[in-house]
Amino acid sequence: MQYFTAFIIGVFTINGLPHFIQGICGNRFQTPFASPPTTGESSPLVNVLWGAGNFAIAYALFFYMELSLTSHYHTLFFVAGTFLCAIILSIQFDKARNGK
Repeated sequence: MQYFTAFIIGVFTINGLPHFIQGICGNRFQTPFASPPTTGESSPLVNVLWGAGNFAIAYALFFYMELSLTSHYHTLFFVAGTFLCAIILSIQFDKARNGK
């Protein structure tokens, strides 16, 4: 269960990054709350809040499950979650931005 949680923490962490960064840069960006969902763009404020919400979930899971990044396996699953989610997000955002 802890390995799966480490993976999910990586997913929430990496998903929060583009939303948070685009939001603090003042850019509109895709969120699940936009119209149409996942392809429409939300305001910078919504993106900052969505990114911060993802970070908060990752943080809560990290401490609730008492994970340790000194554990090689926890770190491995965290990194796997971040890379897999980053690849999926890059494909999704490319489709949304380029109308594919």
